[in-house]
Amino acid sequence: MARLLATDVDGTLLNTSHEISDRTRTAFARARRAGMEVIAVSGRQPYSIGVIVQHTALDGDAIGSNGAVAMNLQTRQVLFEELMDLPAQQELVRRMLEVFPGLNLVSVRDAGNSYVAEHGYSGIEDPGAKVARWPVRHWRGTREEVLAERSLKLVLRDDGILPEELLTAALRLDVPGCHPTISGAPFLEVGRAGVTKATALSRYCEAKGIDRRDVVAFGDNINDLEMLEWAGMGVAMGNAGPDVRHAADHVTLTNDEDGVAVVIEELLAQR
Repeated sequence: MARLLATDVDGTLLNTSHEISDRTRTAFARARRAGMEVIAVSGRQPYSIGVIVQHTALDGDAIGSNGAVAMNLQTRQVLFEELMDLPAQQELVRRMLEVFPGLNLVSVRDAGNSYVAEHGYSGIEDPGAKVARWPVRHWRGTREEVLAERSLKLVLRDDGILPEELLTAALRLDVPGCHPTISGAPFLEVGRAGVTKATALSRYCEAKGIDRRDVVAFGDNINDLEMLEWAGMGVAMGNAGPDVRHAADHVTLTNDEDGVAVVIEELLAQR
């Protein structure tokens, strides 16, 4: 019996138009009315998740930064937060730069509410009302400034290098204290070792008294693997890659075919 529905955001909850379909909104609302807990679990930061799920049944607790932070989106209360240790993030960057000297960095801090981008980093602008539900501090600095404080998430990007290649290199280096992953965005994402969407969801469920067997999780990318394997029922999207499909217990339709809603409707019908 499903007690909690956990959904990834990009490529899962959102369709390729970056919207939550009416059918998916309705399915989550029905699940809440039926007594199920629902939560978004994303590589995004809470301020960004908050904009996407506002005025939906998912507008409550959320897990962001690939499991490194949990926050109530309405009160902005931080439920827990996991930061990388300074020596670990500095060692990873030093060794990755030996392989990819063109890398630029971003450090996400303060429960995802502030971040500093290295001068020269592309593809990042000051968050505005469309992507930030509350004020977010954003600035550019030197590499030394980026690495000067512990990060919730460290982003490494080189527009000439595929994120899959960056991930392969980071995994090969196996720097202690670091957990590298990718989410479909054009960069490598690094968090504290041992912290994943699965560990965060486990911590959240333990506080709520929910058994993992009663969790249904939806995802489509590499950063969802651990969560899909951990949940009682891991559901891969039809648009997911082979590794994600293999990790799941079930494969639904694509995000453009309301794959999440289809499963929720089936669960509700069973109840």
